[in-house]
Amino acid sequence: MARVLVIEDDAAINDVVATRLSRDGHTVTQAFSGSEARLLLGEKGTTFDLVISDLMLPGVTGEELVGLIRERDAATPVVVISARATAADKIGLLDLGADDYLVKPFDLDELAARVAVQLRHRGTGATADSGVLRYRQWALDTEARTLTVDGSRDVPLTKIEFNILEALVRRPNKVFSKSELFELAWGEPFAGDDSTVAVHVSNIRGKLRATGTDGYLKTVWGMGFKLA
Repeated sequence: MARVLVIEDDAAINDVVATRLSRDGHTVTQAFSGSEARLLLGEKGTTFDLVISDLMLPGVTGEELVGLIRERDAATPVVVISARATAADKIGLLDLGADDYLVKPFDLDELAARVAVQLRHRGTGATADSGVLRYRQWALDTEARTLTVDGSRDVPLTKIEFNILEALVRRPNKVFSKSELFELAWGEPFAGDDSTVAVHVSNIRGKLRATGTDGYLKTVWGMGFKLA
């Protein structure tokens, strides 16, 4: 279980994010202004495993909060959610110390997946990653980080390969672009090299071929990948 601080002045967005993350097993604290968030971050004995913050906040801006967090703690992941979508905005926040950036309006499943990636990189045991994800003959154990096919055949996967499959299985009907899969699997901004994701997907297919389930991974030409 992870302790998450959600900083968002739009009460509806704040509530829906908090509800989703709570359902995933996290303990969520809500702040509705930058000033309130600064007080929470400064309280003795109060620590968070991850912070989600908007940028345009009353009292203290999101940029100021990111800088404040980084001054005090280099390890706590910070995920920015904002309507500002320019490359300069994203690069500026990442340079300031944010770990990820999601543009409004965003998909709650994608936010939850990115939170899981950041917590995994931090080494936080969160129930969002607990249990087993199932798809047809696959069973992905998100705690042991193993893939079992047909209940008995273990398929060895690298960290990135498992991250790719986990993202796909969590949303089996979605077509993921290569940039989306890169950011979810590597936990960092897409570097612009499409071949990196394609090579890893090809390697996964190769490992699955002996199980007869390599066809579960479908290429959607001109778009990306999804589960068949």
